[in-house]
Amino acid sequence: MQNAGLGRRLGAALYDGLLVFALMSLATLPFIAVRGAQPVEAGALGYRITMLAIAWLFFAIYWSRYGRTLGSQAWRMRVETADGKRPTFGRASVRFLAAILSWLPFGLGFWWQLWDGDRLTWHDRLSGTRLRYYPKGN
Repeated sequence: MQNAGLGRRLGAALYDGLLVFALMSLATLPFIAVRGAQPVEAGALGYRITMLAIAWLFFAIYWSRYGRTLGSQAWRMRVETADGKRPTFGRASVRFLAAILSWLPFGLGFWWQLWDGDRLTWHDRLSGTRLRYYPKGN
């Protein structure tokens, strides 16, 4: 199998982004209810922590339990350690935090794979994982 390319990664990220957005939208409802149907301040610390926790748990649980999110499953990819196993919850958490770093400088951590000899991103390298593409039938 081969490491996943940039196009597949971004396709899966878009798909997963929509799923995480839906979860965050549902999680926003209690914040609105507590405020008496008033809009939630996006800068509120409790709200920000809740939204970050939702994204972290979504990715860390899926990666550690199944080796893939729904988006990566649709694109036939799986997160693995160097020995081909699913990452632990701790390693998946490191991957999540490292992926945030990859997005911050205009996505440079993702674009990096275009120059990396092993086609790995910053978060692949920092977490000791890789995103592998499994063609149909594997």
